[in-house]
Amino acid sequence: MNVVVTGGSGGLGREVVRGLRMRGAKAAAVSRRTGVNLATGEGLGSALAGAELIVHAATHPTRYRAVDLEGTRKIIRVLADRPDPPHLIYISIVGCDRNPYPYYRAKYACELVLERSGLPVTVVRATQFHTLVATIARACAHGPISLQPLVSFQSCDHRWVAGRLVDTALGEAPPAYLRAADLAGPERTTLGEAVNLIRQAAGKRPPRVVRLPAVGGTLRAFAGGTNLAGADAEIGGSSFRDSLRN
Repeated sequence: MNVVVTGGSGGLGREVVRGLRMRGAKAAAVSRRTGVNLATGEGLGSALAGAELIVHAATHPTRYRAVDLEGTRKIIRVLADRPDPPHLIYISIVGCDRNPYPYYRAKYACELVLERSGLPVTVVRATQFHTLVATIARACAHGPISLQPLVSFQSCDHRWVAGRLVDTALGEAPPAYLRAADLAGPERTTLGEAVNLIRQAAGKRPPRVVRLPAVGGTLRAFAGGTNLAGADAEIGGSSFRDSLRN
């Protein structure tokens, strides 16, 4: 099977490519490093030629309109005229439809255009990765005082998510649009707990916490737990606490 992985040079994409190749698939990692630019469309048509399956993992935290949304539209246009279009798997974010954070809104917009495309699509939403939560916690862990909004995470290991994407890729393709089960890690961690774990790992004492109010729609959405997994989510991988020991 010929598989194209967009964002194949990123942390998640590399793991997806590795997992596919280990299971016998021919996986090509495409990104700007390989001459494929989703924002402009450069190299996209040739990169997708002959693809039997596409794992769409490309994303950009600031250029999300050009890379995520317009890039997804460009992929749809490339595939729309094929008599037998490939299965497209898109990785999204848990709760992106319930949070006004612009990056999340762009991810949800990608889901909508894929749903309306008529292509065989599987959308897999995941909670935040451990690596992102660690980055946020480190930013809040400098000095004796930590400014913290009241936020919790149910973060997951990106390597586990990659494995589930590989399973989906090598499984049966849906006839049209499908939302797969959300993916989440095994435990919830508040931002304060994450900060303390990060400082503990560095041999530092817990900071004095100054609680920030949930001002604005984005912080209110996070404080309300829109980023947390629901009862029907698939739970797996390591916990955030365990990820700090690796």
